[in-house]
Amino acid sequence: MRCLHVWEEEYVVRHLMDDYGNEVTIWLRGGVTVQPPWSGMCCPGCGAYHVTSFPTGYLSRHPELVPVPEPVAEAPAVAAVSAAARRVPMTRAPLPGRLLLAVGLPVALFVGYELYENMTRVVHPH
Repeated sequence: MRCLHVWEEEYVVRHLMDDYGNEVTIWLRGGVTVQPPWSGMCCPGCGAYHVTSFPTGYLSRHPELVPVPEPVAEAPAVAAVSAAARRVPMTRAPLPGRLLLAVGLPVALFVGYELYENMTRVVHPH
């Protein structure tokens, strides 16, 4: 939703019954059990966690949503590099320093004040 990156992933969904007769849904991707697509999905384009999912075949019915890559002119030496070598590893976007300062400073002040109050409190015997 942040960078408008569109991608498609395939899942295998298995509906099973447990020993007590309850229906259990298991999501598999590449033969490995994973969380459902709407649970904790991260955008491979920008690392944002605010993503949405569409039903099966939605992108094939709406080709206008799939971005068309622009042709890139490559030098002959670069053209020999494989596609795997050109792939840049994905990293999450760092949190802005202002956000960390806005959250961290009040917490540090509160904890410091509480520690000061507890250390300087005089205990009076009854």
